[in-house]
Amino acid sequence: MSGMTTNPAMPDPDEDDETLGPGSIYDVDPPEDDDLWFLPPDEEPEEDFILPGPKADRRLLFDPRDWRAAQAELSLELADLAATFGALDERLRAGPKGWTHRLALMDVSDLGWWTGDRIGVDRLALWTGLRIGATGDDVQALFRSGWAVRRLTSGAGPSEGGWATGVTAFLDRMAQGIDEVPEAIADLAEVMGNADGLHPVTQAAIAFHAWRAVSPGVGHDTEAAIIAARHAATMGRGGALFMPLALSGPGALRGMGDTGEKLGAWYRGLGQAALAALLHLDRVSAWDNRARAATGDLSGRTPPKLIEALTAWPMVSAPLAEELTGASRAAVQRNIDRFSDRGLIREVTGQGRYRVWTAAL
Repeated sequence: MSGMTTNPAMPDPDEDDETLGPGSIYDVDPPEDDDLWFLPPDEEPEEDFILPGPKADRRLLFDPRDWRAAQAELSLELADLAATFGALDERLRAGPKGWTHRLALMDVSDLGWWTGDRIGVDRLALWTGLRIGATGDDVQALFRSGWAVRRLTSGAGPSEGGWATGVTAFLDRMAQGIDEVPEAIADLAEVMGNADGLHPVTQAAIAFHAWRAVSPGVGHDTEAAIIAARHAATMGRGGALFMPLALSGPGALRGMGDTGEKLGAWYRGLGQAALAALLHLDRVSAWDNRARAATGDLSGRTPPKLIEALTAWPMVSAPLAEELTGASRAAVQRNIDRFSDRGLIREVTGQGRYRVWTAAL
């Protein structure tokens, strides 16, 4: 059909769209390359292409540079704390072993007012000495407090052998059926690895705040405090196994604000707690000398053993004194009455039964 011609009314597909007349309001213009904001540019970018929107904060949660700067700014407070703890360390090295146990019972009991466990030192003494005194309401709190006393007074510290394995053993995670390093402990080990080179007290502050951040759950506040207390004491010469934290109140544990404010509260709180421990041991030592002089006329082995028990334990019941001295109940009660008549001890419960005594410092 050679005579066939193109109908002028039909648009030629090869012609430009502009020859078709004005566009409709329903027509969509083809996108320009500049409008495709979600595609990377054709040219080579100087930096990696980043989509618009908020950027993730990639700073370290516990940046050692911030803590190092704060430590330098608070060098005077750190020196005061080191001097006070050094005196406490020497006092405990020269004193009887029971003094460490006494301070641990007192510090854990005071710590409980911050963590919420609130176990009195008399009940804590009964629990750690005789495993009695637990009720259904606070048995878990007693378990945590008893664990804290044991960890403050014996065993390897949380950083011995490396933070990952040290903390795992310190927290008894293997005894709980966990065969590998938990993720929270691995995170703590990474944080503490970055803090290498800082003062042990500063590292203890980081460990305290880091463990509370990476290990949520019941008891993590107690764990954080005991980890920090044991590690901070590595600045000493072995006389003090732990750094007191709460003997003068929980100021060190309530640090808020930026790194400098947290570390400043930590230094001041620990310094006050160490000074309170030092002054308390002065009173205990003076009482020990007075008690031995006042009971020199008493015969038998029970009086000196009872004095030792009263210096190592802030609160003592008759059953606990019987256990500690190895004497009979009658001998213990007889000597307790004599000590009380001579003003050496006082009864603290005001009850006729289940009575508890403390040294009249």
